[in-house]
Order: sequence, then structure tokens, then C-alpha cells
Amino acid sequence: MSAEQAQQQIIEEFSAYEDWLDKYNLLIEMGKDIPVIDPRHKTNNHLINGCQSRVWLHAELRDDGKVYFSADSDAVITRGMVSLLIRVLSGRTPDEILNTNLHFIDAIGLTEHLSPTRSNGLVSMIKQMKLYAQVFQLKTKN
Repeated sequence: MSAEQAQQQIIEEFSAYEDWLDKYNLLIEMGKDIPVIDPRHKTNNHLINGCQSRVWLHAELRDDGKVYFSADSDAVITRGMVSLLIRVLSGRTPDEILNTNLHFIDAIGLTEHLSPTRSNGLVSMIKQMKLYAQVFQLKTKN
């Protein structure tokens, strides 16, 4: 499944609900399916700055040339948010990650329904994932 197909699937899943309480519940449920970070990576080095909640994010570039993410958070909504990002970006090449426009965030109305601190956290998660992709992209070109 491509990043675009993953985004369309997320949009469809959220469009099944009208009420934002139901959408938050869906987000919380999605957070339960997150590829959980190995406890040895749950360190300050993997904490994302800019998040009100604690969010740990680990990325690895595997032999197939693709980046795989794992994460965890001490907040259920935040865990759901990072799970959506992982669903779209994990298993992609660094170039794909850097060139993916994450339009699903606006399409499902997430941006307008997050508090300012959660919005900042979401932006920080995206920046960190793209930063990992940039580093891996440089490593593969050398």
C-alpha cells in the first residue's frame, strides 16, 4: 500500500464518524495498534521536543532501504496521532517520506480539533520523522 493509499484509508475510516468524540475514540483505538518502541529506545534521546506529552520515536533504516518507525506516548490521543503518522510513513524510503504531503491531517479535521499544544506536538512529530529520513537519505548517498 502506498503512502497515498494509506492516507485515503485513514480519511475513509474517520469519515464514518460525524461526532468528534467518536473520532477521538477511533484515534485512541488506533493508538493501541502502534508498533511499540523497544524499551531500550525509550530514552531521553528518543523523546520528541515540542510535545506536551512524552513521545518516544525510534527509526531504523533496514537493508531494504526503507525506514521503519516505532513509538510510544504517555498520552492516549498522542499515541493515536503518532500511530497515524507511522501508518503513512513507516516502510517507505527516505525520499518517499520527505516527499509525502500529509494531507490526511487536514482532511480528517485533526488540525482544527487539536489544542494548540497538541498541534505543536503533531508538527514536532512530523519534523522528527522527516529529520530521520533526511539523515538516512544522506547515509545512503555516501
